[in-house]
Amino acid sequence: MTAVDLVWFNAGGGHRAAALALEQVLREQRPHWQVRRVNLTEVLDPTALFRRTLGFEPEDLYNKRLASGFTLGLGQELKLLQAGIRMAHAPMVQRLAAHWRRTQPGLVVSLVPNFNRALHDGLALARPGVRFATVMTDMADHPPHFWIEPMVAQHLVCGTAHAVRQALAAGVPPHRVHRASGMVLRPEFHAPPSADRTLERAMAGLDAHTPTGLVLFGGTGSRVMKTIARQLPEVPLVLMCGRNEALAAELRALPAPAPRIVVGFSTEVARWMQRCDFFIGKPGPGSLSEAVAQGLPVITTRNAWTMPQERFNTEWVREHGLGLVLRRFAEVDEAVPRLLAALPAYRARVAAMPNRAVFELPGILDSILRANVAA
Repeated sequence: MTAVDLVWFNAGGGHRAAALALEQVLREQRPHWQVRRVNLTEVLDPTALFRRTLGFEPEDLYNKRLASGFTLGLGQELKLLQAGIRMAHAPMVQRLAAHWRRTQPGLVVSLVPNFNRALHDGLALARPGVRFATVMTDMADHPPHFWIEPMVAQHLVCGTAHAVRQALAAGVPPHRVHRASGMVLRPEFHAPPSADRTLERAMAGLDAHTPTGLVLFGGTGSRVMKTIARQLPEVPLVLMCGRNEALAAELRALPAPAPRIVVGFSTEVARWMQRCDFFIGKPGPGSLSEAVAQGLPVITTRNAWTMPQERFNTEWVREHGLGLVLRRFAEVDEAVPRLLAALPAYRARVAAMPNRAVFELPGILDSILRANVAA
């Protein structure tokens, strides 16, 4: 039985979500493979020395400091993070090599940025000839040393034509560049909607004919959701706060004549999207792709605080006419009427963006694995 390792970490929920989605589909489509999820943090720091010494997880450098951008700026924070990774390259390679000597994978698939050279080198040291593939969970690379490492034998799965062009321009050989039709999403985001959407909306307390917006900012919400709710008192909204119960309570306390549904942690994000008509949220590759997969035009922002690797996502929205990109969410009260005035046209363009990436990946990885066997 071939062991296939899916490497992920908690630097943003998209990496974990992609690993879980890919694991589920691989188990269904390739039952003869032994699919294993590998938490990179646990391999590199098995005794949690980093957390015990500094009081927080390594991923928090990304999740809290890099995502906030309040110190040196997003670009400089990322450069410092990458410099630290390069300094620790040799010991990381040794630790990864020891892990793979013990576990003997037949294929390693990375779903993380920044660490791909170390992952490749550790695997090459421990298991010469075993293929290494990276599935980009961003729509674009942010070179250098983010997703694409052209000087190593890295197979690269790209979810956009732009990422393919970046890989080829960086010098990755064409036979190691593989095109998927989008970002890897959980299978429920590809499931057909309920046959009776009117009933679904009525059960949730929403009018069947009044356009409703879904507001989503990841698993812990965002304070900007209060600004959005205040700016749109007449617009029905579903506000998804994740695990942020304090934010959920504040949103429930806001007066509004239009229906307001405040949702805490939920495993039914796809179902809530199916009940709505448009999406408001950050320009993350996962959330934008989930909304488009569910047929929702989007309203998002691009400004100085947008993550460097997510800036292309706003160009993707504009290029394909999938919604509106604002400078800040304080403009959302003007944006929603503009979007709703042309809602059928936006919906048609959204519907023309098919994404079956998670179901394409087993075949792509199979071809990489078979090439390895032939070699």
